[in-house]
Amino acid sequence: MRTEEATLRIIETARGKRAKFRDERVTMAHGAGGKATQSMIEGLFAPAFASETLEQLGDAGALPELGVAITTDSFVVKPIRFPGGSIGELAVNGTVNDLAVSGARPRALTLSLVLEEGLPADELRSEIEAIAGAARTAAVEVVAGDTKVVERGHADSMYICTTGIGTIDPRAALSTASIRPGDRVIVSGRVGDHGMAIMLSRGEFELDADISSDTRSLWPAADALLDAAGHSLHCMRDATRGGVASVLNELARASGVAMVLREAAVPVHPAVAGAAEILGLDPLYVANEGVLVAFVAAEHADQALAALRCVRGCEEAAEVGEVKSDPPGMVLVETGFGGRRVMDMLVGDPLPRIC
Repeated sequence: MRTEEATLRIIETARGKRAKFRDERVTMAHGAGGKATQSMIEGLFAPAFASETLEQLGDAGALPELGVAITTDSFVVKPIRFPGGSIGELAVNGTVNDLAVSGARPRALTLSLVLEEGLPADELRSEIEAIAGAARTAAVEVVAGDTKVVERGHADSMYICTTGIGTIDPRAALSTASIRPGDRVIVSGRVGDHGMAIMLSRGEFELDADISSDTRSLWPAADALLDAAGHSLHCMRDATRGGVASVLNELARASGVAMVLREAAVPVHPAVAGAAEILGLDPLYVANEGVLVAFVAAEHADQALAALRCVRGCEEAAEVGEVKSDPPGMVLVETGFGGRRVMDMLVGDPLPRIC
C-alpha cells in the first residue's frame, strides 16, 4: 500500500509536466478556467506567441520600460443581467481588476461591442449606462471603442470585449517568483457569490436564494494592501473562473511551493454554502468577480488584513492558509474534520459563461 507521501510524489511529478493541447475540438470546458483552459494556454498559445512577458501568465502584461500594464478580456455572461450586476459592469470591473492585482492603477480602457440583430435598444442603453457608471466608480476613462452587429441567432444578445491600461504602482513588486514558504494566504471576502448568483438566475434549478454577484473594482483593496505591506505583498490574483482553488493551483505550480488551505477559515455566505451543497459543488471552485487572493510575508500579514477589512466590500477578508515548501506545486486542504485532502485544478465545466 502506498503511503500518503508516495502518493503526493506521484501527483507532484505528473503536475510538474508542462500541459499539452491534444483535444480534437474546443469544448465549453476550455473556457471554464480549469485544466482544459490551462492545457490550451500552456500547450498552444504560449508556445506560439513565445514572449517573455506572456510567459509569466499573469492577469496583465507588465511593460516596465513604459511604466504601464495592459490586459484584455471578453465577456459573454448568460444572462446579461443578474442579481448584483450586469454584463456591462462586469466588463469594466473584470478589466480593472486584472490590472489592480498586477499592481497597476487602472487608467483607461477600450470597449468593443458585438451586438445581435434584434437586440432591444433599451437593453443596449441600459448596458451603456452600466458601463459608464462602473467606469466612473473605478475612476477609469473609456477612450476608444468599436461596434459590430451579427445576424440574429449568431450571438446571445451581446458580447463585450475590453482592453485596459494602467500605470505600474511604485509600491508594487509582485510576481509568482516572490511567493515563498511562510507567506500567509489572504482572501479579500467571501467566496462563490458571483458564480452561484449566475447559476440561480438562469432558473435551471428549483432553487431560490438571496445571493448577489460580488462584482466590484478591486483597486481599493489592492491599494490598501500595497499601503499596508509594500514589498512584503508578494503576489495577488483575482479568483474568477475556477475560483480560489484554481488560483492557488496555478500559483503553487508556477512558484514551486506548496499551499495549505484551512477550509474552516474560508468565508462563505451561508446561502452559497447551502446551494453549493445541494448542487454538489465546492465553493472554492465557484467563480468570483470581486475577490482577490493575496500572498503576504508573515510579519506583515496582520496589518495587511486589518487594512483590507477597512475597504468597503472586504469586511469579511480572512487569512485562510499558508505557503509551505513541500510538496512543491501542490495545494492541500485541512478540512473541518481534522483531515487533509489534495485540492486539484478544476476539471470539466460545472458553470459555463459566468463572465
